[in-house]
Amino acid sequence: MTTRPGEAIRVRGLEKSFGDLHVLRGTDFAVARGSIFALLGSNGAGKTTVVRILSTLLRPDAGSATVEGFDVVARAADVRESISLTGQFAAVDDVLTGRENLVLVARLRHLDDVGRVADALLARFGLTDAARRRVATYSGGMRRRLDIAMSLVGDPPVIFLDEPTTGLDPQSRLEVWNSVRELARQGTTVLLTTQYLDEAEQLADRIAILHEGRIIANGTLADLRRLLPPAEVEHVEKQPTLEDVFLAVVGTGTAVAAAGRTRVEEPR
Repeated sequence: MTTRPGEAIRVRGLEKSFGDLHVLRGTDFAVARGSIFALLGSNGAGKTTVVRILSTLLRPDAGSATVEGFDVVARAADVRESISLTGQFAAVDDVLTGRENLVLVARLRHLDDVGRVADALLARFGLTDAARRRVATYSGGMRRRLDIAMSLVGDPPVIFLDEPTTGLDPQSRLEVWNSVRELARQGTTVLLTTQYLDEAEQLADRIAILHEGRIIANGTLADLRRLLPPAEVEHVEKQPTLEDVFLAVVGTGTAVAAAGRTRVEEPR
């Protein structure tokens, strides 16, 4: 299979079964280089299976997939050189400090000047002040940011984030979202799997919906909104959500509109 110019990932007709359970039934999509692509689906839709195939941890039963132009089966070693994978749970060592975790990964990748590499990533993810603290003392958001930082040791062009904010509180989710946006701004291709609709809406350049092993919708947020009938503009009484209240009370993000304020809701 040929990857088109500008594509970091291309998947065609991907199939995977586990016994009688057909998880992927002909999955197709492509991811542009330097973009954030969200693979959206409920639990059991096959999102993690797709990521495991793309990261060479599973072999597909049928179909093909390339990452950075390398076939995931025929050129698995080259694919692994081009990617990093962050799973659903932070793979950090609680006994070590944040800096020691990064230094360890840099040494495993046989990089030069591992201290400089670690310090640069700590600064990039806002962890410099906590660099010499044991990771056991980190908050959930800090642990996840460190986990993503560890994935970027060696500057892989493609990173897979498999449900990166599962179990995080609202403030920690925002920290991770900002980190993901920064990855794309610096040219990293991000394939993000999530079951959170707002996460895909906030982060993704393109969104694909995976259902029962097939992609049933794929496009920008505007493209997907056009699948529904046009909305009518109407006057509504808009109340802040509980998340709005939480973030306002703890001092994170932009202040929300006062409860009870009447405004015109534009079509979404």
